[in-house]
Amino acid sequence: MVKAIFAGSFDPPTNGHLDIIQRACKLFDIVDVVIAVNPQKKYLFSKEERLAFLKDLLKNIKNVEVHTCSGLIVKYAEKVGAKTLIRGIRSTNDFGYEFEIAMMNQSINKDIETIFIPTKEEYAIIKSSSIKELAQFGGNIEKMVPKIVENAVYKKYNNVEK
Repeated sequence: MVKAIFAGSFDPPTNGHLDIIQRACKLFDIVDVVIAVNPQKKYLFSKEERLAFLKDLLKNIKNVEVHTCSGLIVKYAEKVGAKTLIRGIRSTNDFGYEFEIAMMNQSINKDIETIFIPTKEEYAIIKSSSIKELAQFGGNIEKMVPKIVENAVYKKYNNVEK
C-alpha cells in the first residue's frame, strides 16, 4: 500500500487543491491530505473549519484521509509511514520555492521523496492569498473555490453569503 501526503494550509481550500488531490488519488493507494497548523501564522479559517471543509469536499473519494499537523511534515510522514510528499506547482516561481523545500526535507529524511504535480492551466492563477484579497474587496471568487468555501469566505469578510 503506497501512501502519499499532500500538505498545505488550505486557507481556504481551492479548486486547484482539489484537482491535485483527485489526480494524486489516481497515482497512490492512499492520499493523506494534511492541513498545516503554524501557531505563528494568522489564518482566515481555524484548523477545525479547514478540516471540516476538506472532509466534506473529499468525502466521496475513497482513498483520501484528512488530518492536521503542527510540526514538520517529514516527521509526520515518518510517523504515518508515508514515503512520498506531493506538491502542486503553478509556475516556475512555485517550482523554485518547492524545490528548496524538497531539498530541505531530503536532508531531514533521505527516504522520503517529493513528487511535483503541475496544475492544470485553468488553476494556474489561483492562490489562497489572492482569493482572500479578492473576496475582501467584493471580487468574484466563484470559479476559484467550491461553493461552500465561497460562501464561508464572503461571510468572513462581509457577513453575507453570495
